[in-house]
Amino acid sequence: MKAKLGIAPIAWWNDDLAELSDDVSLEECLRQASVAGFTGMETGRRFPMNMGELGPNLARYGISVCGGWFSGLLLDGDIEREKDRVRAQMDFFIAAKAPCIVYGETARSIQGVRSAPLATKPKLSEDEIKAYGRKMTPFAEWCAGVGMPISYHHHMAAAIETEPELDLLMANSGEALPLLFDAGHMAFAGGDVLRVIDKHHKRISHVHTKTSAAASSTSWIGRGRASWTLSSRGPLQCPATARSTSPPSSDGWPPMAMRAGSWSRPSRIRRSIHRSKWPRKVIWS
Repeated sequence: MKAKLGIAPIAWWNDDLAELSDDVSLEECLRQASVAGFTGMETGRRFPMNMGELGPNLARYGISVCGGWFSGLLLDGDIEREKDRVRAQMDFFIAAKAPCIVYGETARSIQGVRSAPLATKPKLSEDEIKAYGRKMTPFAEWCAGVGMPISYHHHMAAAIETEPELDLLMANSGEALPLLFDAGHMAFAGGDVLRVIDKHHKRISHVHTKTSAAASSTSWIGRGRASWTLSSRGPLQCPATARSTSPPSSDGWPPMAMRAGSWSRPSRIRRSIHRSKWPRKVIWS
């Protein structure tokens, strides 16, 4: 089984601070990603959101769309309005044959508010999270039904950030709402990465790894972001250490290791992922 590596353009430029890295073009981003061995790329602010314009650039470098962020507002909004908001991106992603749209809740979020301490992030009551889960479920069902599933991204500075918040959302939403698990965000929010995976592996459809995030005995070391999407559900095994290269464990599940050397530009990225007896197809990794 071969895993296909995907990455996000935030390794080349910043989507929140437009003044950063304006000297790096879309073509250079795709070229370096291709040289580094990536075959998937999330969308970013320099990506034309139509395949007529974007498709030839992707084809030139052998890269496909492996996901992309959508700034959701369903926490305070209406489901029908949210359908209208996501429709254009959904049509583009269907045309691009992307595996999913990354849904990030931005209602009440302090993301992008540079003067706001993380402690001032929105904090929902238990009843509010339960009601939110009941809204997210039919929206996720609709997205999947029209051909483009979403993957829910728990995120720093957002309403669903911490392990208890995520646990409550998962408990009060249906399986139609898949989870994007972000090891870095969860670790920085004080969560136990392995414990969260153990609890919610059946709902995880997409994974992000981040820079030097550590929880329990697991470390994820790298710059930028690598991501993968799973096409079916099942237990997810994580490494004991980021540099582990040990053989599969006695129960047949493989350790997964991400190893990163030092580099100054994305084209020098070195990652290795060790898997054996992986019981599902990996679309993006």
